Amino acid sequence: MAKALTRYRALAYIVGVVLVTLVLVAVPLKYAADTPQLVQTIGPLHGVLYIVYLLATFDLATKTRLPFRRAVLVMLAGTIPFVSFVAERSVTREVRSRLAASGDADAQG
Repeated sequence: MAKALTRYRALAYIVGVVLVTLVLVAVPLKYAADTPQLVQTIGPLHGVLYIVYLLATFDLATKTRLPFRRAVLVMLAGTIPFVSFVAERSVTREVRSRLAASGDADAQG
């Protein structure tokens, strides 16, 4: 379970950074400076990374038995700038408290 959490956390940060870069840097450059190259590069990259993020989130949700609604909301967090960081923090706190409550010190990582 700790490995699934680590994968999820890494992908949440990566997807969040790429999305923020896309929204705050690439899109303004596309329209203000008429340079669409960054959007053409970062947009598809975010799309691929988001799919991997969905898989990592699904893996974590099934292993930790997150409620379906919560899992879907965490998955959607990768589509709104900055929200993936908030969701990652919340999920990490919740999973770690579950691990501590179960007494599984080895799985806490």
